[in-house]
Amino acid sequence: MKKYLMPDSIRCSRMSTQEIRESFLVDSLTAPGEIRLAWIEADRAVVGWAIPAAQPLALAADSDLRSAYFLERRELGALNIGGPGQIRADGKTWDVQPLDCLYLGRGTKLVEFLSGDAVHPAEFYLLSYPAHCEHPPVLVRSKEASSSELGSRETANLRKVCRYIHLEGARSCQLVMGVTHLAEGSVWNTMPPHTHLRRSEIYMYFHLNDADRVFHLMGAPDETRHLVLSNRDVVVSPGWSIHAGVGTCAYSFCWGMGGENQDYADMDPVAVSALR
Repeated sequence: MKKYLMPDSIRCSRMSTQEIRESFLVDSLTAPGEIRLAWIEADRAVVGWAIPAAQPLALAADSDLRSAYFLERRELGALNIGGPGQIRADGKTWDVQPLDCLYLGRGTKLVEFLSGDAVHPAEFYLLSYPAHCEHPPVLVRSKEASSSELGSRETANLRKVCRYIHLEGARSCQLVMGVTHLAEGSVWNTMPPHTHLRRSEIYMYFHLNDADRVFHLMGAPDETRHLVLSNRDVVVSPGWSIHAGVGTCAYSFCWGMGGENQDYADMDPVAVSALR
């Protein structure tokens, strides 16, 4: 399990492009027939992918977690962006269709991922944070997620925000998770940019063609930087960093947060005119 230690805002402003990519970009985790994970220092998140082929994949506890099983002291959100699949957890099985999200709480011992078709496998994006209380498992269907429309076509940021794991939906200890879909012709996300020191945030961009990219904006509001990201890339935003971006086409991204506050609206907006 690769580890990512987060630079502070002062060091980030002095880093080269390659140093920024090595610190905040989490890639190379998608591998058919494998589970690959990365540990993030910010709020001790774990991100990863489970892409089962012909055989089920079991979620094991990496030795660095110092736990008997992965969810002994953690909770997990699993978003399927591939073909139909299943997740088994402690003797119960859920059919997880594309864009469905399953929440599993602390204390869940045996977790397995399966694909309905090995040729068109399920692709489970995994996001986990430490948990200090237990909540029951909940499967949130994509059509059942709480959604709202933000932005406009005139400003090229019309988007649908779908909330899966949140205070009014699937309950968790600290994990908040959802998906944003940009409308055709729109390319800007997360306008206005903002920070929230009370929690870190992690984006996973998807529904991008091979030749398309997202220019993800990050850094302190007065010392911004950017990362050029491709399909299924994951980028970490510490609490001091803005997170926004623009793509070469419409796309989707999964956003997830962990920290001391689960209030989705708790953020500190930054006017675009104030960015540097």
